[in-house]
Amino acid sequence: MKNLGQMMKQAQDMQAKMAEMQEQLSSTEVTGSAGGGMVQITMTGKNEARGLKIDPTLINPGEAEVLQDLIVAAINDARAKAETAASEKMSDLTGGLQLPPGFKLPF
Repeated sequence: MKNLGQMMKQAQDMQAKMAEMQEQLSSTEVTGSAGGGMVQITMTGKNEARGLKIDPTLINPGEAEVLQDLIVAAINDARAKAETAASEKMSDLTGGLQLPPGFKLPF
């Protein structure tokens, strides 16, 4: 039964570390950009948008479609960076243990 007690303690420790990691992800910010930095979006590690910057030279009613495409590209870039930051924090938490594809913590 000693092993079961140790496993329960490890599970509790892991749960506490997961909660701490989630808090860190909330305060981690990444910036995605498109159009050579003319459109930038800042997001948290939990994929919450915090800010959007658009170079004033892009604001032309005749080129709204270009601006829309750049905003979407900047969002996707920021989201990818947020996912990378989350993966790095998860790797730190799991000690580099690779989880199977599709297996995400917390459950």
